[in-house]
Amino acid sequence: MSSSDFGNVRALTFDMFGTTFDWWTGMSDQIADLLSEKAVPVDAGELASRWREQFFVGLERVRTGQRDWANLDVIHAEGLVQVLHDLGLSEVPDNERQELVRAWHRLPAWADVPEGVERLRRRFTICALSNGGFAQITNLVKNAGLRFDCVLGADISRHYKPDIEIYRSAAELLDVAPEEVMMVAAHGWDLDGARAAGFRTAYVARPREYGPQRTGENPAHVHCDLFVRGFGELADALG
Repeated sequence: MSSSDFGNVRALTFDMFGTTFDWWTGMSDQIADLLSEKAVPVDAGELASRWREQFFVGLERVRTGQRDWANLDVIHAEGLVQVLHDLGLSEVPDNERQELVRAWHRLPAWADVPEGVERLRRRFTICALSNGGFAQITNLVKNAGLRFDCVLGADISRHYKPDIEIYRSAAELLDVAPEEVMMVAAHGWDLDGARAAGFRTAYVARPREYGPQRTGENPAHVHCDLFVRGFGELADALG
């Protein structure tokens, strides 16, 4: 598709974990630093990967009504308890656990992101739209020095992606029609939810999202309006 096919798009909403930020590297490094200081033997990459899996388990429990609403910091804390138990690391004390949860507020952006954001914001309103909480996403963007126009966490709509309500809420808050918004994500399930809400969709391939030893999502299985390999290529495609 050419840039003219997206001429009515006024706002871009961006997924954070995996799309904008390299969560696996950021969490693996912080886990290793923190627990090595405490002389706790751990495979930091394995802990990060298992913790991410628990993230989805926690979200699904909220989305299906198995538990009351809880923001992502709470879900991360609960998931960490399970992962530490499974890895035989239940002796990690509460203060270290709290530090690990806060580490999700400090992650590195992918290398192509800063320049891509600057280029895209010249033409579009750019907004973080994440399953993270408002404070968490504000901290992520600020710590990485990214100039998003606004951030929307799941605690604003009290829905988690891919619930249709979180996307519709974003369009309403941005005062644009759903078809004037493009969701940018590295996950097909996220784009499926956005498309159901009437958004346009852009898939960003992040083959190293789950670390060097794991394969990322197969793009062949993703339905989207636009396929790119980074934020710079997205800026090129959108003119």
